[in-house]
Amino acid sequence: MSKYTIDQFISQTKQDESENDYFELETPRMLEVNLDGQVWAKAGSMISYNGNIKFEREGILEHGLGKMFKKAFSGEGSSLMKANGNGKLYLADEGKKIIIFQLQNESITVNGNDLLAFEPGVNWDIKLMKKIAGMMSGGLFNVTLEGRGMVAITCHYEPLTLMVTPDQPVITDPHATVAWSGHLEPEFQTDVTLKSFFGRGSGESIQMKFSGEGFVIVQPFEEVYYSQSNG
Repeated sequence: MSKYTIDQFISQTKQDESENDYFELETPRMLEVNLDGQVWAKAGSMISYNGNIKFEREGILEHGLGKMFKKAFSGEGSSLMKANGNGKLYLADEGKKIIIFQLQNESITVNGNDLLAFEPGVNWDIKLMKKIAGMMSGGLFNVTLEGRGMVAITCHYEPLTLMVTPDQPVITDPHATVAWSGHLEPEFQTDVTLKSFFGRGSGESIQMKFSGEGFVIVQPFEEVYYSQSNG
């Protein structure tokens, strides 16, 4: 159906008041947080809210000097905001598809740009891709989250999960890699043949190799980030 009366459109798109879990998918690309306390979210991801909610940027020393230095080195800056209060909060990120995970004493590592929100009780740490810092522009950090609680991540279009086994490593394009098992530590390798084939030096020659046992989530999209100095 491509034409609606106003009442029909409202009926099909209005928020669902019956959903009251902490994290809910209001639509495939919009996250509803039924807030009663605090949540960490990607800065700039707030679309709408109702109730009594206050927002503040992550403090420079809020998570300790170690994380501050990592973030400064990675160029991430203050990419998190804290929402406090009671009400409904709606988050989105450039129309990307949203996936909610309920961690149960598990860990997952997420590309820093694909982390949308997480419960304050979830432990997190920044991991830097030091080996390729000089090869790619931006998007060079990951966030490992572990413990118990909800985590929302984003991806372009439909995700695909690739299983990593001891006899079958998985190799991916860093720009298309969204998340992976928290205990996996990818190695980085270059492929001169691919670089010359594509004729671009922006990343096709750089690959992430996952070995061991676990999973890798990829998206059908190369998400290239640029540092502020590059515009």
